[in-house]
Amino acid sequence: MLDFRRRRIRVLNDETAIPQIEADPAPALGRAMRVAHALRARDSDEFAKPGNLVEVRFVKGQSLSLTAARLLALMILTAGGDAWQPMAHRMRKADIRRGHKGNERIVDMLEELHRTLFAIDDLSWRGRKATKRFSLIQSSREEIDEAEGAESGWIEWEFTPDARRLIRESETYAVLNRQAVLGFRSSYALRLYEMGALRLHRRQSTWRGDMTAIRAAFGIAPELYKDFAQLRRKVLERAKIEINALAHFTVDWREIKRGRTIVEIEFTFHPKRAPDQLAGPHDKAPGAPIEAAAAAPPISRSALPSPPPRPAAAKAKPGAAPTGFPSGSLMYGAELFGDIARVHGGGWARDLIADAYREQMGARLGSLSGAKLVKSWTGFCQAFAARRGRP
Repeated sequence: MLDFRRRRIRVLNDETAIPQIEADPAPALGRAMRVAHALRARDSDEFAKPGNLVEVRFVKGQSLSLTAARLLALMILTAGGDAWQPMAHRMRKADIRRGHKGNERIVDMLEELHRTLFAIDDLSWRGRKATKRFSLIQSSREEIDEAEGAESGWIEWEFTPDARRLIRESETYAVLNRQAVLGFRSSYALRLYEMGALRLHRRQSTWRGDMTAIRAAFGIAPELYKDFAQLRRKVLERAKIEINALAHFTVDWREIKRGRTIVEIEFTFHPKRAPDQLAGPHDKAPGAPIEAAAAAPPISRSALPSPPPRPAAAKAKPGAAPTGFPSGSLMYGAELFGDIARVHGGGWARDLIADAYREQMGARLGSLSGAKLVKSWTGFCQAFAARRGRP
């Protein structure tokens, strides 16, 4: 009897006989967050936006304005590989304002992000197909005591648990460029830019959807562009012009008809080729990780839309006010405009800037002359260089 008790005590004292409570394993990170860490280490303008966030749909009747979409992109950039963590992220107001003196626009952008709902396909508690609606921003704080100066103000925010889960689990990602994001003038163009960057390096770099899916992805309000001709002109053509000029790829689309009705659109994205590149503001850093190799190549001349033919402007005599913008090259016979591009264009090819200027101004260019034309051209050259950095 004594021996039995001793054996029982030894068994109870044996660590192998006591069940061990194991801690829950750390959540596995998807490829998107690993790429975000790698891009942060490179300290460049490129950053990774998780594909799960790129592909969320806007709830019917809701969308983000261009300024709010830019702010969300800056939030993703700032959070980097820690965006999935249940923590607060911080950013200076000066990095958001981009030259605006007041902070009232930051308040509007934050409140817009809070109230905008997104939707994804999910399963209900019964395992049935369901639509899940959620917001991306859980809470935010804005410093309102600016006694030390406006430049010292900060904002702080946290992503919602639903957003963090999508970010953490995302295996796909879109490599975006900060300067390109800030350079877009249309929220539709920025949205299509993200879609293209997500699909660019897949085996089939296309995106196809019916009109309901297209409108939900772009966030087009139900009362807008009911006629496809309007949607083509106001959304698709404008987005194509901006993407071909600013992005590291070009975009085309194909309209699929059923009878005489357009029922689907298929977008195709093409990377810009090295022989077409004029300069490299987006060059990859040496030793960059393979997963981050989708960094944006430089802007190409061939991707820029060809300007419509215009009557040749009269050559301005030295000291005389110009009567119109030249229709041809700025290399010869347009010394005034060429010199402005050389001084204020940040080192970019003057004809490249001129093509982009003609495209942006359109018919308005014919009404400018004299000092107004010179001021407009100078400001455009400065903005062109600021958006793209040095070539």
